[in-house]
Amino acid sequence: MLKLVTLIAGTAVLAFVSRASLRVPRSHGFYRFFAWELMLVLIILNPDGWYGAPLTLDQIVCVILMNISLLLIIVGYLSLRQFGKQDENRNDAPLLRFEKTTVLVTHGIFRYIRHPMYSSLIFLNWGLFFHHISWPSGVIAFIACVFLVITAFAEESENIRYFGAQYQNYMKRTRLFVPFLL
Repeated sequence: MLKLVTLIAGTAVLAFVSRASLRVPRSHGFYRFFAWELMLVLIILNPDGWYGAPLTLDQIVCVILMNISLLLIIVGYLSLRQFGKQDENRNDAPLLRFEKTTVLVTHGIFRYIRHPMYSSLIFLNWGLFFHHISWPSGVIAFIACVFLVITAFAEESENIRYFGAQYQNYMKRTRLFVPFLL
């Protein structure tokens, strides 16, 4: 019963945060909502054992992935805040407040990857999987990862519409998620 209540409450919070995006089905936030929802399911399915066997290989991988995730989200957010010149009046209703940048951010972590925050979510997603490895968790993590990739591609289209050739040139010299690799 507690898992069901947690799922309903978590879904309500995610739906509230994503409310503008859910009204625009092809927006990046629309797909991101479903990735978040699947990650919430991973958390709810695997609440036990966070500290039961901390030195097993799967838990070590879990902790490494979660720490990479935390680092990426912090560095990405701070770079957006520092260099992005947010404008709440930017006419893009589906965007979250911190996403309403008016300057293409190519400094900090964005010098190496275009989507550090989605990278963060991908690392978090797989960290949740390694917390409790199972077939159902693997399927959920894979589908969540697919939604995150779709989210990034949808955002790429939005960025090309907003920033134009400047973003297309930026795409040529940076990676999508992982510096020097992907």
